[in-house]
Amino acid sequence: MLTRWDPFREMQRLQDELFTRQAGEARQPAFLPAVDIHEDDKAFRLDVDVPGMKPEEIDVNIEKNLLTISGERKLAREDQKEGYRRVERAFGSFSRSFTLPENVDAEGIEAKVADGTLTITLPKREPKNGARKIAVKA
Repeated sequence: MLTRWDPFREMQRLQDELFTRQAGEARQPAFLPAVDIHEDDKAFRLDVDVPGMKPEEIDVNIEKNLLTISGERKLAREDQKEGYRRVERAFGSFSRSFTLPENVDAEGIEAKVADGTLTITLPKREPKNGARKIAVKA
């Protein structure tokens, strides 16, 4: 269906979006690292984008079955000349949490940072209850 473009409606939409964000209703954190999750037979692996961050600036915690990755990316440099300021890269505090499946071995979790990527390896363990398939007989 084709509709006629109304510039006044478009201006109203842009104005609503601008003031909604300023009021803080739809605000997102300034820096929220992207996460890729992979699974194979032996482990789960999380790859987290943390460019420019050092290992001591990142916290990885596990409590019960909740893995939390948090930290703060600081502003490295700021150009400020003659009344203007330019900062294009995102910075600030972040926190991401993931519920772990029951078959994760919490004691064997490892975390490493290399080339701006935090890699967290979550090894799998055998089920505690010794689950097995039972043949159904006639």
